[in-house]
Amino acid sequence: MASSTVTPSRPDRPPRPNRAFRQLRGQRSPAEFAALVRRAAREIGERVSCDARYIGRVEAGEIRCPNYAYERVFLHMFPGRTLTDLGFAPRSAVRGRGARTAEEAPCAHVLRPAHTTSDERDTGETGEAHEPYDTQNPYDTHHDHEESDVLRRAFMTGGGATMAVATLGPFGFAHDASTAARPVRRAGTSEAGALEEAVRRIRLLDDRHGADGLYRRAAAPLRAAYALLDAGTTRQTTADRLHSGAGELAVSVGWLAHDSGRFDDARSHYAEALATARMAGDRALEAHAFCNTAFLARDAGRPREAVRAAQAAQRVARPLGSPRLMSLLALREAGGWAGLADRAGCEQALVRAQALYDRGPCDHDPEWMSFYGEAELEGLTAQCWSALGEWPRAARHAGRAAELQDPHFTRNIALYTAEFADDLARGGRPDEAAVAGMRVLDLLGQVQSSRIQTMLAGTARVLLPHRRAGGVSTFLDRHASTPRMP
Repeated sequence: MASSTVTPSRPDRPPRPNRAFRQLRGQRSPAEFAALVRRAAREIGERVSCDARYIGRVEAGEIRCPNYAYERVFLHMFPGRTLTDLGFAPRSAVRGRGARTAEEAPCAHVLRPAHTTSDERDTGETGEAHEPYDTQNPYDTHHDHEESDVLRRAFMTGGGATMAVATLGPFGFAHDASTAARPVRRAGTSEAGALEEAVRRIRLLDDRHGADGLYRRAAAPLRAAYALLDAGTTRQTTADRLHSGAGELAVSVGWLAHDSGRFDDARSHYAEALATARMAGDRALEAHAFCNTAFLARDAGRPREAVRAAQAAQRVARPLGSPRLMSLLALREAGGWAGLADRAGCEQALVRAQALYDRGPCDHDPEWMSFYGEAELEGLTAQCWSALGEWPRAARHAGRAAELQDPHFTRNIALYTAEFADDLARGGRPDEAAVAGMRVLDLLGQVQSSRIQTMLAGTARVLLPHRRAGGVSTFLDRHASTPRMP
């Protein structure tokens, strides 16, 4: 793909907020509006996976014109309106960088000149510090060849910072993380932005496919992220973005380790994220690291540590002004109390979590919490009641979680359904448990998660004495023949 070397006809200027688009969002949170965009895309056969940050970039004016896929979705959502009506600039104005050759014309990306240094990008000397045209969003897998090219240039090999990755695999990461590094120069805004995109890419792929196939491939981007921190930068704002991005990436890689059963690795990654947060004075990142640490401690059989980590997260997060974040952290605390068999403590935390959730979303909700909706609330509540041995109550919440989950979150649908099957089995309803277990097996072709496989194996053991019940033997035979992750 050819890079444009044409200098813009006028110097770069700060983005102008898109107030028209913000008005269309109304009272919905960015994450809720992003979910509507994804739903509208499915209605017309497009494959965009919009998130809260993308909506924020549009509203901030960073994206002056959406790519063609998003254009079709937005015009479907708001029939009768033009891109201009939605607050975007005309495509001709945004892409007006001089004559384009026939080879360049289909390309949806405007890339920086190849000779531009990181410091130039950081200071805006090339006139392109803010990319006005929407390059292919990493959540949108409709044009993977374009996405790979952008990420390869910007994150994996771009800017002169040490990048340990040369080629991208089908998940957006390298097949081989052993490629040689290059000399380090200062990192700029493009590296910070690409690091943030890599974090979102990991989260999306985990939502769809689970952690097992992703964890080892994510190690190289994480090493590259900390190489960026070592490289330094000329601006404090860029340094803050790099610290936040590296810390969030450490949390994401830690979660991949956590969900694939590598608890020691996960603990190390979460500790790394926590240290990064404290060095940078980043409360949001610190709360996130504590949140995941609490979840890991619960799963690793350290419930008292789970309670303390969740309480620490709440102390850090309280000034951030996000009731939904506080709700999730209360659920993390509830899980710890349930592990300690403290029913009263668990119930109090669950009541607090529900009350905070009912206060609704807000603009202060962290981007990484896009997964936290009513389905996740129900699913985590089910886990608490299950830990307390309240199987019928747990099954009701788990079943509701599976029904409510957005189809985008394939991994969570499989998880909630596996919880539902296990609660039904332990609650004396083997035939219904077998039906739910078959649904999980149907999803395992798309999802690779040791957590889910372990849960399903436990359900199969509980159902063994009930082999003669309707459908149980079919489930057990199919489960026994299903390949396990190595």
